[in-house]
Amino acid sequence: MNPAFIRRGAVLAGTVGVAGLLGAGIASAHVTADVLGSQPQQGGYGAITVRVPNEEEDAATVKLEIDFKPEYAISSVRYQPIPGWTAEVTKTPLPTPVKNGKNLDVTEAVTKVVFTAQPGAKIGPGETQYQDFNITAGSLPAVDELVLPAIQTYDNGETVSWDQVAADGAAEPDHPAPTVELAAASADGHSHDATTTSATTASGDSTDDTARWLGGAGLVVGALGLGAGAGAVLRGRKAAK
Repeated sequence: MNPAFIRRGAVLAGTVGVAGLLGAGIASAHVTADVLGSQPQQGGYGAITVRVPNEEEDAATVKLEIDFKPEYAISSVRYQPIPGWTAEVTKTPLPTPVKNGKNLDVTEAVTKVVFTAQPGAKIGPGETQYQDFNITAGSLPAVDELVLPAIQTYDNGETVSWDQVAADGAAEPDHPAPTVELAAASADGHSHDATTTSATTASGDSTDDTARWLGGAGLVVGALGLGAGAGAVLRGRKAAK
């Protein structure tokens, strides 16, 4: 094979790899929220992951507070335990009942979840570590977008509030609040719950693992074929000599 071609391929692969790493760093620079499985519906339950990257060179993240607006009237929030971290869900009585996503009156709503690192646990200093905080919440309100302001606390006492919401057509703010888009409730009145979402996620993971296994097997077979072809070429050259 042409050595110049190999060099060009190596340079291209390196450039793509570096660009991918830089893109990943930029994309993960903020505290963000994403959903596990299918998009959650208004009036249903959703499994949400809040991803927290560390951004301080000389300080570690040791606390995360996720706030829920009282007007959302979310009456149930559960969290997935994280080794080395404790979590506390706060519910607050509402001055007057508020209709939730199922059009039912709620008199006490979840207003925050706080994750706190115990001694020895943290999201390490620098810009190479992050932690996912998984929660389920419901019934979800009848809004198009769930806004979940968050406060990130470092072990040097500094706090960063991720609570800014961009106006329509405006650029992304410096400290955007994590958000989750909600789908309208199904026409039959049913909506997704966390169990359905988790099952969907598990099924997707299984499919992904199978695809990766098949892809790896294909690469092995291809490599064996390439080796056999190269051997045949060398044998032909020796015979010619």
